[in-house]
Amino acid sequence: MDRAAPILIRIYKQGSTLEVWKQDRSGKFALLNSYPICNFSGSLGPKLTEGDHQAPEGFYDITPDQMNPNSHEYLAFNTGFPNTFDRSLGRTGSFLMVHGGCRSVGCYAMTDYAMEEIYGLVGEAFKGGQEKVQLQAFPFRMTAQNLAGHAGDPNMPFWEMLKAGNDAFLATERPPRVAVCDRQYVFNPAVAGDFDPSAPCPIGIDSTPIADALQPSRETSASAVPQKTGTIAYRTRDPIAPKVNESLRGIY
Repeated sequence: MDRAAPILIRIYKQGSTLEVWKQDRSGKFALLNSYPICNFSGSLGPKLTEGDHQAPEGFYDITPDQMNPNSHEYLAFNTGFPNTFDRSLGRTGSFLMVHGGCRSVGCYAMTDYAMEEIYGLVGEAFKGGQEKVQLQAFPFRMTAQNLAGHAGDPNMPFWEMLKAGNDAFLATERPPRVAVCDRQYVFNPAVAGDFDPSAPCPIGIDSTPIADALQPSRETSASAVPQKTGTIAYRTRDPIAPKVNESLRGIY
């Protein structure tokens, strides 16, 4: 893997895991590292309203202007909540972050050590030319077995939508293109163009059916990677630039 190659972030509430995936030289994404989430507030299910203390679930984009090296919680980046899908449903909330400090009120809180490494990986991808980093936040690993274990949950239609995006990623090993129409996510749409998130979806927009049989082995291999819990680097006055090489030395 090239050090400045694009990355992808995947989060699982159940299991408290954040994964960083990185593009290899074939153009596909492979799991680079896995980190324990120190804390998140709320329960399984999406964030609905400001003040509900829920951490978001869904597909989000992180851009350079969402990075905060001066956060009160060591280092942080904004998840991008609410996105187009959230806004189409009237969901509200602000400043939903991935950050250090291990304290959470609607955010995903990491240890300072882990956050320094994750922040450095995102920053390197931006320096390498990646314009936005896709963040996929799930309630749990999106297997048929896990969904069956939550049968009857009122969030099931939403989670089935997330599973479609999860399956699209696992089948292609690339971040899916994400669109919103008819107040629902559409992944790798077959029709090009900008869509009204509240209007009916154009005819023929559905993506190519995903080969679900690819999923178990990919999910199993990812979950088997041990989480990195050791010390990464110490914070200095400038928490990023002088230490990024040291912080990431154990990865490359």
